[in-house]
Amino acid sequence: MTIRNLFATRFSETALNDDALLAELGDACRDLAAQDRAGQAWSKAHGYRGYTSYASLDDLPARDPRFGDLVRHLNRHAAAFAEDCAFDLGRKPRLDSLWVNILKPGGTHSGHIHPHSIISGTLYVEVPPGAGTLKLEDPRLPLMMAAPPRRPDAAGDLQTFVYAQPAPGTIFLWESWLRHEVVAGSARADRVSISFNYR
Repeated sequence: MTIRNLFATRFSETALNDDALLAELGDACRDLAAQDRAGQAWSKAHGYRGYTSYASLDDLPARDPRFGDLVRHLNRHAAAFAEDCAFDLGRKPRLDSLWVNILKPGGTHSGHIHPHSIISGTLYVEVPPGAGTLKLEDPRLPLMMAAPPRRPDAAGDLQTFVYAQPAPGTIFLWESWLRHEVVAGSARADRVSISFNYR
């Protein structure tokens, strides 16, 4: 019997490897959370447990050079990821959006995708012990109908859900159609991250 793996889903894990920039980004995220009244109001109105600049600020790299420094790192990672995915773009992927997330203890982010982009990702700035993981969903799940559950010892590419545990400085990248969520954790401190989309 010949068995092949078909329709691979790419997921990248790498690291920022710049402790000074990571510390500066932590300060930048907290500065935003304290000053961005529109973001505070949006987070409260939409039940976001903490703060996000997702709906309030769309110019972070121009607004604060610390985010501009981050984008230079992310551009390299996104270009390498696009190459590995064999995207036929005729150009390097371009940053479309970048936003800050400060998730309070017990906070979650329900399952979603990122339409109108090709690569999405997150840099984890502060990840306290017990912080919730990133949960990735098999994109075939809505089509599986009578498929039985997978054994706990199944290979990662056969699992229905994959849980990716970040650390401070971790950068995750995935194709934007991949459904994902942040699960509740047991941390006693804020989880700080910066998410982004490329086109």
